[in-house]
Amino acid sequence: MDLEKLPPALDRVLKSVVRAMDDRKAEDIKVLYVGELSSITDFFILASGNSEPHLRALLSTVSREFKDLKVRTIGSDSASGSGWAVVDAFDVMVHLFLNEQRDFYQLDELWKDAKSVDLQTLLPAEAR
Repeated sequence: MDLEKLPPALDRVLKSVVRAMDDRKAEDIKVLYVGELSSITDFFILASGNSEPHLRALLSTVSREFKDLKVRTIGSDSASGSGWAVVDAFDVMVHLFLNEQRDFYQLDELWKDAKSVDLQTLLPAEAR
């Protein structure tokens, strides 16, 4: 996926959210362009947390990042103890998992035909 062709606002959102998640030590971050495969969103951001508190911290970070960027969200869903949280911001949908739930639901595999975005293009040089 060529990020240079993205509208600047969407590029800023992807970079800001991924960087914030990386700063909070999210694990196995993946950004998938699903716009050609899905009618509900253009990008999935998938990441794992290492515990329920870490997952809640990541969810809070993502929600705050969208708010700071003035990106309207449809909402978020996170049942306590489920090991999976979702934040839907129309063009970008963030899925946060504990490793066990990520392995179980296998969204990475379900959307294997999606184009993967190179994280090197989203993270600052010092984080790579």
